[in-house]
Amino acid sequence: MEDKAIISLYINRSEQAISETDRKYGNYLRTIVGNILGDKGETEECLNDTYLKVWNAIPPHVPIIFRAFTAKIARNTALNIYEKKKASRRFSGQLDLSLDELAECFEDGEDIEACAESKETISALNEFLEGLDKKKRICFMQRYFYMESIKNIAAMNNISESALKTMLCRIRTDLKEFIQERGLY
Repeated sequence: MEDKAIISLYINRSEQAISETDRKYGNYLRTIVGNILGDKGETEECLNDTYLKVWNAIPPHVPIIFRAFTAKIARNTALNIYEKKKASRRFSGQLDLSLDELAECFEDGEDIEACAESKETISALNEFLEGLDKKKRICFMQRYFYMESIKNIAAMNNISESALKTMLCRIRTDLKEFIQERGLY
């Protein structure tokens, strides 16, 4: 089913919208959430929360890119669950590793999450990513948006893990310089 048809189902408040969303994007969303939470049960609960949030968001919002819209909601929902688990010290996963890697792009003590959520930073990050070649951009997004493991990214992109680690290290170094040049601290 096309995205516009699925969105129409949401607008018309048809429960079929949720099953169609799961049919079309369920595996994609499970991957995003699973990479953050690392637990199958938590992943399924998070997806249920995600579908409810999408249901409540459409209408009034009508997304232009439905796949990205659902991915953002799923990712944010998973991050919220992750933070709650982390606060109770019962959890660790790819998110910690990815954030630790990105932390080197920011000054010590900088609130990475607050900085990353500012519109100015988002705009600058988009500009930075547009300047990367396609393979580097894909690897960066797989690691720091989708929270994929180094092993999985290397396999998906047909490169060695050491080459990937080197590539990501260089991208982070370039990102740090980019951030400093723009005065985004």
